[in-house]
Amino acid sequence: MSSLSDNYFKVKEQIAEACRKAGRKPDSVVLIAVSKTHPVSAIEELFQLGHRDFGENRIKELCDKKATLNHWDIQWHLIGQLQTNKVKFLEPAFIVHSLDRLSLVEKLAQRFSNVRCLIEVNCSGEASKSGVAVEQFWDLVDKIAQKPQIQVLGLMTLAEHTNDEKRIRGAFATLRGLSEKLAGQKIFPTYANWLSMGMSHDFPWAIAEGATHVRIGTAIFGERLLPNTKAAENPT
Repeated sequence: MSSLSDNYFKVKEQIAEACRKAGRKPDSVVLIAVSKTHPVSAIEELFQLGHRDFGENRIKELCDKKATLNHWDIQWHLIGQLQTNKVKFLEPAFIVHSLDRLSLVEKLAQRFSNVRCLIEVNCSGEASKSGVAVEQFWDLVDKIAQKPQIQVLGLMTLAEHTNDEKRIRGAFATLRGLSEKLAGQKIFPTYANWLSMGMSHDFPWAIAEGATHVRIGTAIFGERLLPNTKAAENPT
């Protein structure tokens, strides 16, 4: 059975290989290690290996882990959907990857003078997925642009959970196209062309399509279990 460190370095090698194939430098992709449901000790182990970017799906778990490791130089990413009634738990140091609706825009602007976000887009068109629909993307952009408190760094998406490379890469290509157009219009002064896309099952394809941040959980930490069950959650 492979160790956490073995898994971590294997993923790092796979990222480097995907970058090589895409004609990119390995340091052009940031690995966000998604530790949801795994203990703080696993984060500590990766930190000792030099890793600094960690992600969580749920704001409560993120806050709990951050409080435990408050003295450590970690960049925390909230990658799951954020309910408006839980914005009060968010901290300015967190980067929110899931800004996807006007109600959340309004709540964030009310609470923060500066908050870093990515706009989540539902590029696969699945009803079960969060994210603003592609057809409604520019309307949401217009609304966010009226809130200077929100610093938009880039875009995020989740591709369909399938082995169909064409469909997965199509979703990633759609996000890249939106990002290129958005960057060209210079709507957000903070825009940094971040493309947060790619998880354990599809991150090499995401890198081929231009991902700057990949969110990897299962391939590093192993399967995670739902509370009081033996059923594994969908991988990250």
